[in-house]
Amino acid sequence: MGRRETRKSNGTAAGENPGGFTLIELLVVISVIAVLMAVLLPALSRARQQARVVACQANLRQWGLALNLYAQDNEGRLPKDSIFLIRGAAMTGQEDLSGKGGSYLGFHTQGMALCPSATKSIVPDPCHPSSFTASGSSVKYAGIGGDTFNAWTITSPEPAFRASYGFNGWVFSNLSGDRRSLWYPSVDVLAVKNRASIPVLLDATRPGQSPDDEFGAPPISFFCIDRHLACVNGLFLDWSVRRVGLKELWTLKWHQSFNTANRWTLAGGVKPEDWPEWMRSFKDY
Repeated sequence: MGRRETRKSNGTAAGENPGGFTLIELLVVISVIAVLMAVLLPALSRARQQARVVACQANLRQWGLALNLYAQDNEGRLPKDSIFLIRGAAMTGQEDLSGKGGSYLGFHTQGMALCPSATKSIVPDPCHPSSFTASGSSVKYAGIGGDTFNAWTITSPEPAFRASYGFNGWVFSNLSGDRRSLWYPSVDVLAVKNRASIPVLLDATRPGQSPDDEFGAPPISFFCIDRHLACVNGLFLDWSVRRVGLKELWTLKWHQSFNTANRWTLAGGVKPEDWPEWMRSFKDY
C-alpha cells in the first residue's frame, strides 16, 4: 500500500509553511530591491551634492554681507591683506590688531571658510608639489595647496589654518590689472561699474590669485576645479552669489582691463581640443 501523506487540519502537507516564501519569490523581492537601490542611490547622491552647493553658497553670502559692511564703513575700500582676512586671525608681526580679540580687522571667519565639499586638508608635507609660499603686505606665509575636494592649509606662521575659498587679488588693489599696483590701496569698490561681472571669492585650491590678461592655460588656474558638477561657486562685487561654469571663468572681468574675449573663449576662437581632456565636455562660453 502506497505511503499516505500526513496532512494538517488545514489541508496542507506536513512540513509545508503556507506563510513562507518560495525561492523564486525571494529572488524576485531581492531583484526589486536591487532595482530600487540602483534608481534611488544616484538621486540621493545628487541630493547630497545639491545640499553642499546650497551650503557653500550660504557661506559665500555671509562673506558678501561681511565685506559689504566693511566697505560701507571704510569709504568703499576693502582691506589690503585678503589672505589674513579669510584667515580671520592675526598673524605674527601684525601689531595693529590689539584689542580686537586676535581677529583680523574684527572679522571672525570660523564656520564660513570651508566649502562643505572640501573640509579636509592634504597632510602637510614641505616636499608636497602643491606647497606654496607667499606674502601679504607685511607678513610672509607658507602652506599646502588643496585640490578639488581638499582645502588648502596655511602652516606658517602658526596656528595652522585651512580654507577652501580663494580671493581675486585684483579686488583688493586698484583693479587696474597692473601688477605693480597689487599692493596699492583698494579702490572704492562700491562705485565700480559692472560689479556683477567681477568675482571676489570663489572655490579654490589656494588662498587667492590675480589672473593675468588671458589667464594662462586652464590647469594654471587655482579656481578651475570640478567641485560642483563642472562649476564652482562664486561671490561677485555686487555681493551676488552664483554658480560659475569652469570654462566661464575665462569670461569674467577679473580686473578692469581683463580681455573677456581671450583665446579661451568662444569669442576668441577656442576649439574643443584646446581644453584639457577632462574639460572638453563642459559647457562653452
